[in-house]
Amino acid sequence: MDPDSVRETDRVPHGGTTDPTVRDCSANVNPETPEGVESVYRDALEAAGRYPDDAYPDFRAAAGEYVDCEADRVVPTAGGLAAIRLAIGVAVEPGDEVLVPAPSFGEYAREVRLQGGEPRFVPHDEVLSADPDDCALAIVCTPNNPTGETADPDALADFARRCEECATALLVDEAFLGFTSLPSAASLGIETVIVARSLTKLFGLPGLRAGFAVAQGPLGDALERARPAWSLGTPAARVGAHCLRDEGFVRETRTRVDRERKRLRDGLEATGFAVDPSEAPFVLVDCGDRDVDAVLTHAREAGIVLRDARTFRDLDSHVRIAVRDRETTDLVLEVLDGG
Repeated sequence: MDPDSVRETDRVPHGGTTDPTVRDCSANVNPETPEGVESVYRDALEAAGRYPDDAYPDFRAAAGEYVDCEADRVVPTAGGLAAIRLAIGVAVEPGDEVLVPAPSFGEYAREVRLQGGEPRFVPHDEVLSADPDDCALAIVCTPNNPTGETADPDALADFARRCEECATALLVDEAFLGFTSLPSAASLGIETVIVARSLTKLFGLPGLRAGFAVAQGPLGDALERARPAWSLGTPAARVGAHCLRDEGFVRETRTRVDRERKRLRDGLEATGFAVDPSEAPFVLVDCGDRDVDAVLTHAREAGIVLRDARTFRDLDSHVRIAVRDRETTDLVLEVLDGG
């Protein structure tokens, strides 16, 4: 990181609440976890009296199988954000410009600034047609957070090749891609592409802090050299590998999220809200003439926490609502219909 930039860069807001008495629809986390997680965690905790195997062979193998790439291209990280930080850290130097989608995950711009780089904001739905020349890095989020749309695989592949031609690294954040059946950009096999993956959202384990990056060639070597030693704790590595191999859980989650997202969107639109199309476990809702603070307060008083999406760049009348279970969907629709 650039020391001068660190002193000038603030933290960014996120969803999530520590209050166990409310339904948290502000963080996009699966309310379910794979069967057997507790048993795997207990066994791993017993082994936590020793340092982890820093090679992480089983975790790398499971992650490679999950995104269809060789295990030696996987770089274990303590969550998807750690993978993003690592990627930006090896690709960006002070003074570099970086293509950053907007509105999108606020940590991209923050991490770029921490490195002394300068974000060049591009509308989120125009990133794949932007010119990456003269940029050290371009960032794509698919599905994009908070809008929920996915990048067309062919357009993404074409953009990745254009980035390769002008020696621009491409970071593809696939934190929510597991909720879809779309292929990972890891399968492109392009040396300038870095994929960031999170186990937080799909497997319902935000406190575990497990994720990984995927890269190859010089960038892959740089990520592996730069990652901290023991970048995953033993419980995170073992539980993570267990989750990544549970194909049935992934299929069931996708089915449930697709169903509840449609119910949530249809119900909100019937109430007069405008809802962006989404393939993610959340929807972006335009409150229109409604007062956003009043919507948030009304929901909170009914025991539901929504995400104030005005904290995202270029949004001024929006909330983001996570897709959870049927009971929560019904409650959200009932509360917002009365608000």
